[in-house]
Amino acid sequence: MAEDGVIVPLDSFSQAAASLIKKTAVSRSWVSVDDSGRSTVLDLDKYGIMNRVAIHARDLRILDPLLSYPSAILGRERAIVLNLEHIKAIITTEEVLLRDPLDDNVIPIVEELQRRLPPVIGQGEDEEVNGVQADTQTSESNEFPFEFRALEVALEGICSFLDARTRELETDAYPALDELTSMISSRNLDRVRKLKSAMTRLTNRVQKVRDELEQLLDDDDDMADLYLSRKTSSASSPSSDGGDVTWSPTSPTIESKISRASRATPYSTQGENDVEELEMLLEAYFMQIEATSNKLTTLREYIDDTEDYINIQLDNHRNQLIQLELFLLSGTVSLSVYSLVAAIFGMNIPYPWNHDHGFVFKWVVILAGIVSASIFISITTYSRHKGLVGS
Repeated sequence: MAEDGVIVPLDSFSQAAASLIKKTAVSRSWVSVDDSGRSTVLDLDKYGIMNRVAIHARDLRILDPLLSYPSAILGRERAIVLNLEHIKAIITTEEVLLRDPLDDNVIPIVEELQRRLPPVIGQGEDEEVNGVQADTQTSESNEFPFEFRALEVALEGICSFLDARTRELETDAYPALDELTSMISSRNLDRVRKLKSAMTRLTNRVQKVRDELEQLLDDDDDMADLYLSRKTSSASSPSSDGGDVTWSPTSPTIESKISRASRATPYSTQGENDVEELEMLLEAYFMQIEATSNKLTTLREYIDDTEDYINIQLDNHRNQLIQLELFLLSGTVSLSVYSLVAAIFGMNIPYPWNHDHGFVFKWVVILAGIVSASIFISITTYSRHKGLVGS
């Protein structure tokens, strides 16, 4: 590009644009928990994160809280991208990066990661005193690769969080529904309406996590992508005979809660498509999120039953009002006949029987009353015969 006789290389513009973009990138707070349980708060922009964990920008967009992305557990070449509710994390074979470390819902996850991961073993006397305990913790923690242990903490945290919100909703909803059943009022109806809206939102959140776990369980290839340790070992130490490289855990037996039931089965060498351990891990938390979904389904059914009961009560009250209106109309028609007779005889017209008006007046009143009562009884009897009013 030439300007005033000076030739400026195009590369300088691309480098300047790249540096300008990097300067304008917004830094975000992250917390890093390494495989020894040590946590470090970081202030990195998206380029720093991309260089640190080697992922693409589109994967970082999934973790952006300002963008509405569905729940996702994605396996990449060197990382697992996790977006589950408030847990937005990047898991590698050496560390876990969590967004918003000061969030009240993220702090328990960091503390649980520090508790689950093996502590840093000291030197000298500390190592001799705590050697047996540290070896035990290390052997238990090394049964699963680091990324699976971090994934387990994240899944346990999100399932426990959603289950706690469900229990809170149940605690508020059932008494409110019972109170609405006993007394229908605007206040109770508005309270139940708000609880039903909260239940709908919570059900959608639970359903998103459940669908993601179900989709992951249905695809062995997606589960195989989450084996970062296997892919790393395959890339760093290829087999001499050119065959498939297999990965196996450090311990021949699995002591974690999701695999204790399978101790009786002999351990076999895992191939590239063997996702049994991860499948058991995901199934354990899929069953937990399924139980939470069932609680919400039961609550929804209870709300629907309460609404049906309220509608039946309102229909019954409406029918009673209609019956009352029918009786009032029947009485009005009967009295109108009686009033018509009174109006006729109230006219200033000479009659031949006016000389003995007392006798005629008595019979007119009696006959008019009998006719009015007969009309009322006839209307009521006809309504009961046709089933318009209750017996």
